[in-house]
Amino acid sequence: MLSPCVTDDDYEAFRAVRIAVEPGERCPTVAELRASGSRDLLLLIASKDGVVVGSGVGGRAETAGRGFAIPRVLPEHRRQGVGSALLRALAEHCAGLGLLVLVAGAGDEGSLAFAEHFGFVEVDREIEQLRTVGREELLSPVPAGVDVVTLSDQPELWAACFETFGKEALADFALYTPLDISAEEWNNSWRGDVVFLAVHDGEVIGCAGLSLDTDKPGRAENALTAVRRDWRGQGIASHLKRRTLQWAAANDLVEIYTWTQAGNAPMRRLNEQLGYVAGRTGISLSRPLPLDS
Repeated sequence: MLSPCVTDDDYEAFRAVRIAVEPGERCPTVAELRASGSRDLLLLIASKDGVVVGSGVGGRAETAGRGFAIPRVLPEHRRQGVGSALLRALAEHCAGLGLLVLVAGAGDEGSLAFAEHFGFVEVDREIEQLRTVGREELLSPVPAGVDVVTLSDQPELWAACFETFGKEALADFALYTPLDISAEEWNNSWRGDVVFLAVHDGEVIGCAGLSLDTDKPGRAENALTAVRRDWRGQGIASHLKRRTLQWAAANDLVEIYTWTQAGNAPMRRLNEQLGYVAGRTGISLSRPLPLDS
């Protein structure tokens, strides 16, 4: 039986499946899940004989004109039609939003085979990079006239920088198709829990941050790292990322991870220079809607 998430218990059941299926990924809190409805999201839980066996989420993707579907099934309940039922329900929801393309992801041979069975084909890849937190030193200076502040000290800067910084940063993502992010989504979903901003003449010219994992307090995911085009090549990104590493060390974090697009070689190189090592590979897949197989 499939049912939408309504109560806090539903959302916690959704989270429990995601954490079990993707233990290496930060899972949004119940409050974050409840606040994520701007993309016409549908969150489902799958139950069998009163026991939750899977969950799924789908809606408008952050890439223009596309929907996304992520079905998840606990390992002991796979190959029983649960994943197929979730995928079909999520695809139907996306088709009902008027979307013509459905995207999905695969991180292992089993999920890839499942997606290919339904006609998905590979369109992109991203690489996980991990960093063990140790004794951190701030080695790179910033250019003259550039100040580094925390978003918590000047929260008004984030919304103010969408037009002058955010749109450019989003346009430069090395994706197979452009991102489509509104100002509201930038303000609500794209800021990390801890964010360092490079500021020149009152304008944001760079950012780097961390999104903390409330289920694994020693772990965090890198939030957006970006530098305005006219300030690149001056060590600002390296400086800001080192700031996040210093903060992590001072606040008892033990590991940071990030996902970097396969086409973003400069950021992968920067991460490697900062001590990140390669982890898993994620495969992005796509197929037309409606789902007819």
